[in-house]
Amino acid sequence: MGNVRVIDVHQSVYAVNDEIAAKTRARLKEEKTFMVNLMSSPGAGKTTTLLRTAKMLGDRYRIGVMEADIDSSVDAEKMAAAGITSIQVHTGGECAMDAHMTMQALDEFDTKGFDLLVMENVGNLVCPAETDTGASRNVVILSYPEGDDKPLKYPLMFEVCHVVLINKIDTKEYFDFDDEAVVERIHERNPLAKVFFVSAKTGEGFEEWISWLDNNIKKWIGGTV
Repeated sequence: MGNVRVIDVHQSVYAVNDEIAAKTRARLKEEKTFMVNLMSSPGAGKTTTLLRTAKMLGDRYRIGVMEADIDSSVDAEKMAAAGITSIQVHTGGECAMDAHMTMQALDEFDTKGFDLLVMENVGNLVCPAETDTGASRNVVILSYPEGDDKPLKYPLMFEVCHVVLINKIDTKEYFDFDDEAVVERIHERNPLAKVFFVSAKTGEGFEEWISWLDNNIKKWIGGTV
């Protein structure tokens, strides 16, 4: 019998993605553009969080938004209506952005014109966690209605994120959500993750999140990270 040649396609696909992601990060660093990959389940509050964040930082930084969806341009239209420069990216049926899609979008967007660029990824807690997009930092939003057990059910998402925003704290009285338990579960998977409790609707807790973001943008632009 002849020798059988085995090719690990799964590994090679991710290797190519990671190579493109590394090039993207280097490009963003050179252009002094800080990019956030914003992820969450549908309805967790990505767009509302993004609108409030842009409002609070708009006088300090040039901000751009890339809205990634399987279809429609609803979120990009919301950004445009708020005066935020944005583009809509259709993923062609894919459930998340990968490094190649991100690089294509950046080429169309002219990243040199922004200090802060936010990519609002496709809404789900599985696919977006699996591929490196080349973003400077990963941020995930978990909302009170979803429950405090999500770090147990979707561990990879919380492992790859630098920040977890626990959103919709204004609804706390209506849901059985354990603040201490969710922080413990997040830190079991990612001890370095920052956890901020916020309400995108009322603005409660946003100062701490904005302070973290502001400091990280300054470090990125200044070349200290």
